[in-house]
Amino acid sequence: MKLLLKNASVINPAQNLNEKEFDILIEDGIIQQTGKNLQINSDDVKTIDLSGKIISPGFIDIHVHLREPGREDEETVETGCNAAANGGFTAVACMPNTEPAIDSAEVIEFIKKQASNHLVDVYPVAAASLGRKGEVLSPMAELKDAGAVGFSDDGVAIKSSSLLKRALEYSLMFDLPIIEHCEDESLSGGAMNESINSTMLGLPAIPNVAEDLIVMRDILMAEYTGGSVHIAHISSANAVNMVREAKNRGIKVTAEVTPHHFTLTDDAVKTYDTNAKMNPPLRTRKDVEAIIEGLKDGTIDTIASDHAPHSIEEKEMEFEYAPNGIVGLETSVGLAFTELLHKKVLNLEDLILKYAINPRKILRLQIPLIQKGNLANLTILDTDIVWTVDKTKFLSKSKNTPFHKRLLTGKAIGVINNRKMFFSGKFTAI
Repeated sequence: MKLLLKNASVINPAQNLNEKEFDILIEDGIIQQTGKNLQINSDDVKTIDLSGKIISPGFIDIHVHLREPGREDEETVETGCNAAANGGFTAVACMPNTEPAIDSAEVIEFIKKQASNHLVDVYPVAAASLGRKGEVLSPMAELKDAGAVGFSDDGVAIKSSSLLKRALEYSLMFDLPIIEHCEDESLSGGAMNESINSTMLGLPAIPNVAEDLIVMRDILMAEYTGGSVHIAHISSANAVNMVREAKNRGIKVTAEVTPHHFTLTDDAVKTYDTNAKMNPPLRTRKDVEAIIEGLKDGTIDTIASDHAPHSIEEKEMEFEYAPNGIVGLETSVGLAFTELLHKKVLNLEDLILKYAINPRKILRLQIPLIQKGNLANLTILDTDIVWTVDKTKFLSKSKNTPFHKRLLTGKAIGVINNRKMFFSGKFTAI
């Protein structure tokens, strides 16, 4: 079957492509023709009119927890990939805090096998230390050869500066980033951000400085070693400022932010809703404003969901004891369009850079090009559709979101990759 995508605006900043009323012909998953007003004389052409819609390179979420192996009751590779496709992503990078951790070639090969026939590409991020215990480096060369795209002890920071130094020195040989969950463990263990709200609610708190100290350490170590550090889910104003200054000094540091950290503040915790409990915690309005400024000026390179599925039973307990995290793959793009595009914080090209181009640069992945002969790897966007988040329609196994029933404007309406298409709620071969 041939697939003809008609009358779309096609944008790819990586190839200086920005065309309106543009057509793309795809056959056997490969782009065969591009141009305006394509006329295809064939009986086996499926035509989709995308007037008013946008086609971009496939989006990638570089911070996702797929839970497999170990917690398949919360998510599997397959259900996580289904959620990713439903959210507009053709690729995800999965974090290593599984059970067992992604610290061996066997676990990487298992994850890749589980994802092998899916539309969504899965790129494993390997543990920086064995078992993520912060004691001994993982076999980084073996993990890279098996397919790791970065190294992280995600869920915790790399425990010691000496281990971080060695990890950065080894990662230089592979030109891969060290991805850091920045939190000083001696200041961690609280349930929310330290602020007037934590005092009023009587909840144990995590101060901003817990994040800031590790961001500062990692930047200094990246400068010392020449290695690349990627700051995961940045959330504090001081951390944003430190990353900005480090970039200005030529240090190899990049950063990501989650939609919940530029959308919500710790006011969301006032009802003790455990779906507002996450790590790093929701911060103050001042921090949100600093994050938005960091997105605008390029200090923050990419948007990632930190998709963290949890079962209903786990989340339905006292706030202090509930696990951290929310699902985010299926709300990420809608929140970004609503809070950033329509509020004129970022334009559409900026968002495509942060969702499709910059994350692949961080992980040293090939950027999809929209041109003849290339495998079609596309996200289809409707920036103006108004919709209401309904967690009961999520394709993720878990439903832990603070955005249920939230009205959003704009979303991804389809994806194409690996000779498959997800459109109108269905997977089909193309």
